[in-house]
Amino acid sequence: MASTTQPRSKVRERREDVRRRVLRTTAEMMADGTPYTELPVQRIAERARVARSTFYLHFPDKSRLLIALADEAVEALFGEAVIWWGADHADGVDGVAHAMRQMIAAYREHRRVLHALGEVAGYDPDVAEFWRDRMRRFTEVVQARLDAELRAGTVDPEMDVRTTAQVLIWTVERTISAHCHHDEGTGDERIARTLARTIWLTVYGLPPGPPPERPGSDRSGSGGT
Repeated sequence: MASTTQPRSKVRERREDVRRRVLRTTAEMMADGTPYTELPVQRIAERARVARSTFYLHFPDKSRLLIALADEAVEALFGEAVIWWGADHADGVDGVAHAMRQMIAAYREHRRVLHALGEVAGYDPDVAEFWRDRMRRFTEVVQARLDAELRAGTVDPEMDVRTTAQVLIWTVERTISAHCHHDEGTGDERIARTLARTIWLTVYGLPPGPPPERPGSDRSGSGGT
C-alpha cells in the first residue's frame, strides 16, 4: 500500500510558501498605507489565502509576525555599515558617507516596517528585546573595531570604546529615522555627509586641546601693572 504521508521536504516547502505569502501580503498591505498596528490578523490571512489557524501555526501572534518582517529590514539597514567598519578606512570620510547613503536608502525602502518596529517596541516586550538584540549585535561590531584601533594607537587612548560604540550606533539610527520621517530625500546627501564627518571625527579626531587664549588675557596669572 502506498504511503499517504507527504515527504518531509514537501511539507517544509509548503510551510515556507505559506510563511512567504503571509510576509509578502503584510508588506503589501502596509505599502498601501495601512499602519501595521491597524492590520487585523483575519484580514492578513484572508488576503494571503491561508486559514487563520494556519497563520497562527507560523506566527503565534502579531509580534512574531513583525519580528519576522523586521529581521530583513534591520539587516538591510545596517549591512553596509558593517562592511565599512570591517574595511581599512583608507577612503576616509568619503567611505563613511557611502555607508550612510546606503543606510538612508535602506531605511526609505523599509521605512514602514522600521517605523512599526520602533512604535511597537515601545510597549511590546518581545519586539523590544528583538530590537535591543539587533542593536547590541551591531554595537559589538563597532566596539570590536574601536578596540582594535585602540590597541593600534590610532585613536584617542582615553576613548571609552563601549560607550563610544553605543553613542555612534544610536546617533546614526535615530538621526536617519527622524530625517526620513520629515524629509522626502532632498536632504539625504547633507545628512549622509554630516553623519560621516561626525563618525570620522569621533573615532579619529584629535582630542581637544586647551581653549584658545583670549586677546588681552594674562596666562601667567600676574595681572596687569
